[in-house]
Amino acid sequence: MRMTSTPAVAASGEQTGPDGVRQPGGEVHAWLPGQNQTLCGLPLSRTRLRRFPHVPFEYSSTDVLTEADPVGWVCPRCLAATGGRRDRKQKQSWVRTSPRP
Repeated sequence: MRMTSTPAVAASGEQTGPDGVRQPGGEVHAWLPGQNQTLCGLPLSRTRLRRFPHVPFEYSSTDVLTEADPVGWVCPRCLAATGGRRDRKQKQSWVRTSPRP
């Protein structure tokens, strides 16, 4: 399998959608296709997480999950690993306004 930089979903459960495509359910983690672990460090085989390379990890920390959602929990460590990317031009998030001579 080819290595990509776009994270996909690895989940503890699965559901079949109305169109017949597998969808993640239960506990959801971010996973880079081509690797054997999630972004938070869990090994996929030992934790028995199912891989969903066709589903991109597009969750944010402001998402609200309800009882009707098949996804019950999104890993906060995976959210931090995927959401912490800044613009490549700006190296630091702060700017010094009055530097010392």
